[in-house]
Amino acid sequence: MTTAVVVGSGPNGLAAAVRLARAGVDVHVLEAADTIGGGTRSAEMTVPGVTHDLCSAFHPMGAGSPYLRTLDLERYGLRWQLADIDCAHPLDNGDAGSIHRSIEATADGLGVDGVRWNRMFGDLARNFDVLAADLMRPIANVPRHPLALAAFGPRALLPATVSAKWWRTDKARAMFGGLAAHAYYRLDRPATSAVGLMLAASGHRYGWPVAEGGSGAITQALASMLADHGGKIDTGVRVRTASDIPRSDVVLLDTSPRGALDIYGDAVPSRIARSYRKFRRAPAAFKIDFAIDGHVPWTNAACGRAGTVHLGGSFEQIAASEKAINLGVMPDRPFVLVGQQYVADPTRSAGSINPLYAYAHVPNGFTGNATEAIIAQIERFAPGFRDIVVATVVTSPAELEASNPNYLGGDIIGGANTELQVVLRPRIALDPYSIGVPGVYLCSASTPPGAGAHGMCGYNAAESALRYLRRQKKDVG
Repeated sequence: MTTAVVVGSGPNGLAAAVRLARAGVDVHVLEAADTIGGGTRSAEMTVPGVTHDLCSAFHPMGAGSPYLRTLDLERYGLRWQLADIDCAHPLDNGDAGSIHRSIEATADGLGVDGVRWNRMFGDLARNFDVLAADLMRPIANVPRHPLALAAFGPRALLPATVSAKWWRTDKARAMFGGLAAHAYYRLDRPATSAVGLMLAASGHRYGWPVAEGGSGAITQALASMLADHGGKIDTGVRVRTASDIPRSDVVLLDTSPRGALDIYGDAVPSRIARSYRKFRRAPAAFKIDFAIDGHVPWTNAACGRAGTVHLGGSFEQIAASEKAINLGVMPDRPFVLVGQQYVADPTRSAGSINPLYAYAHVPNGFTGNATEAIIAQIERFAPGFRDIVVATVVTSPAELEASNPNYLGGDIIGGANTELQVVLRPRIALDPYSIGVPGVYLCSASTPPGAGAHGMCGYNAAESALRYLRRQKKDVG
């Protein structure tokens, strides 16, 4: 029987494993940690009975994944839950923008910019499924829906600072800035509109859901499906070199490019090894998990109904802070993402104690303490927040890397979204998943289409592995 080993059990590793197992391959997943899931895990971190997401939390791209949507993961216990408002963006004047799944409801809150919001995102949301089918594959593929892609491309290639000029109000500009900031890159650089456009489009198509019970439910569902197809997972198994990997026909690595080099060493062709060494890391996250008694005292009540709250102030302030972290400078007011998952999923709380998730964008390898900066950003829009905090767990960039070797320097998105890396990651190649060693493929977020619990990096790498297996079978035949 044809065999495969997958190193790493994040959503991409498990998605690759499921794709191979459903194709009749005998799959063995090796995970270094004691629990599966990589960045898509949940745990009680602060108060007993209160569930926190360890990294990924909101899943517009997961719910809209061209692959995950085909798997019927609901049969394995995955339940998506939505807050009343997907994302809120408060401003210093007490106003706040609200992004709803309904594009009409979002536009209604934007006054003179409502029509412009609809014009920017309406067609992208309507065509999201066909857009995702093309954009979540390697760029070398022939587009299946060229007209939809042609409508997206010119907007996506613009710097976010240029796209922001489309809106007349500070509120709409700030809302777009918060979306674009998910790129973790300078907003004055080409193609920095792309991430914001896709997040808005996927949100207006599927919302920004959370997984009921915690993000770990996504990987648990994938693991259950894998088991149904005969695959197995071993935890607590650290792969340091190729000799640690059981003999198999193909190997898929849910690791960083550096991790692939560490494992396969000189077996990787020199030109590919050079590309992997030059692969740029993204800025880091500095994360705090709070247990709070009651609800955050937001100045604007709409923020309390939102699953996600973007804290960065105006578009100009967000652009300045993102520029600073990409230059290695810690800003006084970093962009902070606050997760109120319990608003959509009350099962995560214990009585009046609710989990609150917050992380700031900081320079890669940041060794300082951003705790006060994060709390100050929350207090800026929710005075009195400190008074409701009953417990905190702080996770620095170094601790993020210690918990997951893929998070180099605290980079949780698998590599910088520079002008080239946003589409040509981890190297320029017809098959970016191949590491140049026959039968070995990279399937992590460092490959197209990048970060998110969508499983598409794993699925695409598995397709490359299956093509290799078919060629091998044909050659033997």
